[in-house]
Amino acid sequence: MDPILVPEIMKILPHRSPFLLVDRILELKPGPTHGRVGRVVKAIKNVTYNEPFFPGHFPNNPIMPGVLILEAMAQAGAIGHHLDNDPEMTFMIAGIDKAKFKKPVVPGDTLVLTCEIIAEKSKMTKLSCVAKVDDKVVTEAIFWAYATPTEKN
Repeated sequence: MDPILVPEIMKILPHRSPFLLVDRILELKPGPTHGRVGRVVKAIKNVTYNEPFFPGHFPNNPIMPGVLILEAMAQAGAIGHHLDNDPEMTFMIAGIDKAKFKKPVVPGDTLVLTCEIIAEKSKMTKLSCVAKVDDKVVTEAIFWAYATPTEKN
């Protein structure tokens, strides 16, 4: 699979700069059936010094906020949830379980985000996600999310 770049990502996710936190999709593996369960997405977020949150988090010691690492993971998961024949959908976090932050993420790091859909029931989707830097786990969490058709204004 060729990497999926930002212009294609923006066709799936409604997020835009500075809140689009996925820079590239490296892999998108289907599950064992034609549904969503078992699908795995592997994405990256390049963490640069010019991110808008670094001046305040923290001055002279820039660390990516944990909630933004979780958001990047959820965005990757939303891409993994998306099927080609889906209508435009909004994918929202309903809950986060077992979130663990093991190492700070700093400018220059490349976050490798891997999410697997482990369950789906009605509109709810359960994902297991891991964020790594240099092959070391920095964050992991279980997400509950739901997808609804996007309302047009």
